[in-house]
Amino acid sequence: MNEDQLYAMRHSLAHITAQAVQHLWPEAKFGVGPVVENGFYYDIDLGDVKISEDDFKKIEKEMRAIINKDYPFERTEKPIDEALTWAKDAKQPYKVELLNDLKREGTTLASELDAAMMGMELPAGIGGSPHVELKSVVDVSFYTDGDFTDLCRGPHAESTGKVGAFKLMRVAGAYWRGNEKNPQMQRLYGVAFATQEELDAHLTMLEEAKKRDHRKLGKELDLYTTSNLVGSGLPMFTPRGTVLRDKAAALSNQLREQRGFQKVWTPHITKKELYEASGHWAKFGDELFLVKSQETSDEMALKPMNCPHHTQIFASQPRSYKDMPLRFLETTTDYRDEKTGELGGLNRVRSLTQDDSHVFCRPDQIEEEVNGLMASANELYAGLGMKLRVRLSYRDNSDAYLGDQSLWESAQQQLKAAVVANKIEFFEQEGEAAFYGPKIDFMATDAIGREHQLATVQLDFVQPERFGLEYAGSDGSMERPVMVHSALLGSIERFLSVFIEHTGGWFPFWIAPEQVRILTINDTVLDYVNEITTVLSDTVSMKPVKYNEVRFTTDDRNESLGKKIREATAMKIPVQLIVGPKDKESREVSVRTQAGEEKVGLDRLEEYLKAL
Repeated sequence: MNEDQLYAMRHSLAHITAQAVQHLWPEAKFGVGPVVENGFYYDIDLGDVKISEDDFKKIEKEMRAIINKDYPFERTEKPIDEALTWAKDAKQPYKVELLNDLKREGTTLASELDAAMMGMELPAGIGGSPHVELKSVVDVSFYTDGDFTDLCRGPHAESTGKVGAFKLMRVAGAYWRGNEKNPQMQRLYGVAFATQEELDAHLTMLEEAKKRDHRKLGKELDLYTTSNLVGSGLPMFTPRGTVLRDKAAALSNQLREQRGFQKVWTPHITKKELYEASGHWAKFGDELFLVKSQETSDEMALKPMNCPHHTQIFASQPRSYKDMPLRFLETTTDYRDEKTGELGGLNRVRSLTQDDSHVFCRPDQIEEEVNGLMASANELYAGLGMKLRVRLSYRDNSDAYLGDQSLWESAQQQLKAAVVANKIEFFEQEGEAAFYGPKIDFMATDAIGREHQLATVQLDFVQPERFGLEYAGSDGSMERPVMVHSALLGSIERFLSVFIEHTGGWFPFWIAPEQVRILTINDTVLDYVNEITTVLSDTVSMKPVKYNEVRFTTDDRNESLGKKIREATAMKIPVQLIVGPKDKESREVSVRTQAGEEKVGLDRLEEYLKAL
């Protein structure tokens, strides 16, 4: 089944869901029912009746009855006034509102018309916003199957009997059209696939994802915490979680320093004029945390990104073509005033730490710089066991982007050429570029098959122009540098949310917060444990991060060995060293890992741990 057929199937199931709900609760009022990733939802107003997961079984039963009747999906069209009469007679006020908005506009953006007709969410306040005159609203389309008719643009499956396998998953509150001043509806979600086997595989993956949820593991493994007094979206990392942050950042820094990047440091606040010059203020001003000085009249902001600061380091002294490329790296925390409803765990936060890099280079150096950054990203994610592919993120035809169109086309061609030359799997997507240039976005697949956008490489011809950056060319004329933005981890917080779930909390030895735990059988071996700890203290792991001393603890409590093993396993300690009287006598330790248990002589323990 191709993507278009799958989309039509899922869209049809959204209608069938609404139809089943109407059979069970005839007073139901319907909002919109779009297709989403892996499934669909429908927004429903049932007044005082609240749908719960206990109701899913009877809704699904009614859906299957509709599917078994194999009703054809039949399209009809009505003039908009007749459509309004239909919506009023059907007592569907949310459909009336959508149709009135379309009628009031007279003309509307094609995308918004499509949204309304397909049951997609429209932006709040559509009626008062300016629109480009693209399409007159004369007729609107409806789809009917059996006793159910809905305002809809389509597409649909041929009939209700051809909609694959599905399951209702959850119900959540959702304000009508995303506006908290509007009524709150019930959003009923479902997943759908072409076959039962695909659905079962997806449900198995979701169950595994629950076990790996970084919010759950973050608490169980004591990695980070949050506080209402500190604020939402502002996680605090414990000693154990801070090891993860530091080791990940150190690896990223090491890979970049090997390619000639030099560390810089910039302050966390700046005058707003910096972001006005860069273009960020106009584009993202409502995402900035504003800071007022009590000493001066300066308007300041907490920095949401680092590139404008790095331009000022470049501009701080004359530059020559011989100096190029200049490569700056800074792993630092930025701040963005994200909407509270979008915050969650480490995936979306207000304080995000970026392993940020900026290259200032000549145009003839772009290919080499991009290739080097792609090689670093490949090296990092191969070491983490995550398969990469690339999304080439281009601009679309909107006015959301800065800079000359011809520069954009040149930049997009150069990025694509670099990806092709490196023989990396890729796909292209318009509308995903940064406002200043196209991107190579690295999509990493985790252990259970989910894809995440993490590393990125971005070309930028705009900020060097806006800041008037220059270097002296070989003929003495002043030239404009190209700026290459990159990050290997991206946001460290987001990276850790993915990495925790990818590993399920069983971190590789090099990055594990607690690498080794010594478990004693009784207190007759404490003198021998001292010898073991001496070996551990002297052991140095050389890769992938230099001078990474072994992090270990000793559990010599007067508890059973079974309890100690259970607790160490619950904390997902990668190496447990079990020490008893027989081990002391034979000068060995019992090494317990996920792979099993084996005896290792004390004289070989250092090399054993180095190999890990």
